Amino acid sequence: MDSDCSYHYTDNFFIDPYEEELKEEKRRRKEMEKMKQHWDMVGFVADGQYGIPRRCPCGGYIKHDVSPSPKFKHDFDTQPGSRYFTCTKFKDDGLHFRQPWIFGVEQEIEKLVTKVEEQSKKIEKMRKQIQIQAKEIAKLNVAQD
Repeated sequence: MDSDCSYHYTDNFFIDPYEEELKEEKRRRKEMEKMKQHWDMVGFVADGQYGIPRRCPCGGYIKHDVSPSPKFKHDFDTQPGSRYFTCTKFKDDGLHFRQPWIFGVEQEIEKLVTKVEEQSKKIEKMRKQIQIQAKEIAKLNVAQD
């Protein structure tokens, strides 16, 4: 064998010295991809916790969950205890939803109130446009007579 050959002979096969580096690089990349996916998922959960959740970022369905014990002694309800929107695959790892019911409903109401206000402004603007157009039509009818 040549002394400047980059391959090493060990136990009946050749080992490329760069092969180990390539394996290590692949392992590092896979680990970095897993870390990126994990942090992306944490971001999706944090960004998604507004209003009433429809689906968990993990793909799981959301169920309405009620804690078995009342939160306060004076709670009287058909379902005592705190209510939650919870992912069916919930684990306490920060990647799944478990949002208090009242927060989701409150945020959803705020969102709906904003939409209603926007729609009422649009309706008022359209009414004004209709009134202006009705006046213009009346002027044209008078001019034709």
